[in-house]
Amino acid sequence: MNWLDDHPEIASIRTVAADLNGQPRGKRIARRYADKALSEGTRFPYSVMNLDIWGEDIDDSPLVFRAGDPDGVLLPTERGFLPVPWLESPTALLPIWMFHEDGRPYDGDPRQALARVVERYTALGLTPVVATEMEFYLIDDRGRELRVPRSPRSGKRRHQAEILALRQLDAWDGFFTRLYGACEAMDIPADTTISEAGPGQFEINLMHQPDALKAADDAWFFKLLVQGLAREFGVAASFMAKPYPDYAGSGLHAHFSILDADGRNIFDERHARGAERLGHAIAGCLAAMPGSMLVFAPHATSYDRLVPGAHAPTGIAWAHENRTAALRVPAGGPAARRIEHRVAGGDINPYLFLAAILGAALNGIEDEAEPPPPISGNAYSQDLPQLPATWDRAIDAFAASPEMARIFPQTLIDNFLATKRQELHYMAELSEDERTQLYLDTV
Repeated sequence: MNWLDDHPEIASIRTVAADLNGQPRGKRIARRYADKALSEGTRFPYSVMNLDIWGEDIDDSPLVFRAGDPDGVLLPTERGFLPVPWLESPTALLPIWMFHEDGRPYDGDPRQALARVVERYTALGLTPVVATEMEFYLIDDRGRELRVPRSPRSGKRRHQAEILALRQLDAWDGFFTRLYGACEAMDIPADTTISEAGPGQFEINLMHQPDALKAADDAWFFKLLVQGLAREFGVAASFMAKPYPDYAGSGLHAHFSILDADGRNIFDERHARGAERLGHAIAGCLAAMPGSMLVFAPHATSYDRLVPGAHAPTGIAWAHENRTAALRVPAGGPAARRIEHRVAGGDINPYLFLAAILGAALNGIEDEAEPPPPISGNAYSQDLPQLPATWDRAIDAFAASPEMARIFPQTLIDNFLATKRQELHYMAELSEDERTQLYLDTV
């Protein structure tokens, strides 16, 4: 049965796709035309998937004037209709992704890039299992300067660290109760919430699942949902990598394992080659890290988070149960053995992020690559190969990376580079405050 049949209150539809910056692009459609959108999809220009962070066309893009700015065909994903809890009027969301007229996936669509990586796994009889940890701030942005919001309970602004503080969770209980209800309605598997190191900073875990596309969808929808609901409570929700210079940054960590055709974790050391395959995946992720940095830190302010000693990795290394390393293998039973990838900021595009890390792991498995020994102790105090520390270096590393060329189609690589080079050029004209206001609840 059509989801809309069970929801007669729905008045309008939003068709929506993620562009390369993870920005939602789409149209509003009257309910009476919902069946047409579901069966035939919609159209908008290929160039819309390749806008800069201001929503502007890329200068001299081959997708615009040279090609006549042609349309792609955007068809519904397997997700179908979803409610939109952050709008007052009853509204449904219809996620879509881009194809050519002849049915071929459009290579400049970030969701299609992840699907391409998943297809590589499927061809080998493998299935990635993915969970994400979503960190964000609630911020009072009503004045000229960003401030820690007042506690809805006490009315006070608390500026101290609040790591795992129940007081913080209780103060924002109304927000989180509303958020969990909305996640349930949208089938987003929100699990544990904690208060994080920064004042007004929180982390919510999205449960592991054997569907990388749904995991990326969930992370993307979660960001839109949190940003939308926060405004009901008079605050901004920000996934910026570091909205405050003096407080902790926000990351987006992913945990992943890989199942074989029999549903067994190939990283399980109790089985033949379990530890070996874990090592191959680690080696692939480490090799791809420099080239992936533009995906993990895609914006001008992303690099503010990546400083030594701030729980944001700067060196290329892995370790067992060590949060200073870029890759962490958590403790636990061998059947649950997995890799935690800790580099990315909260401001990433989840589709590109999961494509980059899962593609890198598969590169390592296919090549039977050997990892370096795990480190022990504080990664920041060791002489390690370093990740690109600036936006321009990350752009150059992405352009030159053989690993990225193996993971992403050339169309996406070219479009992403054009986007980031244009943003880098124009960002030089903005002050720090203007950059913060641009990114605050955009990314």
